[in-house]
Amino acid sequence: MTTFVRPGLVVSVIALALTGGCAARGPTARVTPGPSAAVLDASPSVVQTVIDRAFALVGSPYRLGGADPSGFDCSGFVAYVFAQAGIGLPRTVASLATRGASVPTGYPAPGDLLFFATSSGRASHVAIALGNDRFVHAPSSRGVVRVERLDADYWARRYLGARRVIPPALPGEVSAAAPRE
Repeated sequence: MTTFVRPGLVVSVIALALTGGCAARGPTARVTPGPSAAVLDASPSVVQTVIDRAFALVGSPYRLGGADPSGFDCSGFVAYVFAQAGIGLPRTVASLATRGASVPTGYPAPGDLLFFATSSGRASHVAIALGNDRFVHAPSSRGVVRVERLDADYWARRYLGARRVIPPALPGEVSAAAPRE
């Protein structure tokens, strides 16, 4: 009996093992298209918890491989914030880029994950959408967690897409709104 191994599968497994954080060198991931027609409004209570936790960490230092308030890289920040809201997410940009449902272009909602190609044509940076064309993230430049605009030239040119990882709203819940400031 002959066993065949697809080269793409082997490369994908190696890429996932090597990408430890957004600033890590090595393979990056493509934002995987998903069933965008099936994207449902996220639970507003969970969205608000994610947004509140993210805002509370603005000003925290950047640290390559960091995943706690003493220092975050982009994927560590996302994983930590979502864990505080009770949602376990993987720790790498490559893994995050395949989670949840693809969001139609131009329609990211608060709490969605936003992906950017900062070092290649593939996803190498992740952030959390806040609504009103704003997002919060842990960039390596200027060294702190901060809020930025999606329509800023640098980010707009590198934006790849969004994915919704927060569970859908329960019957009777109102859809998520833009965050309080």
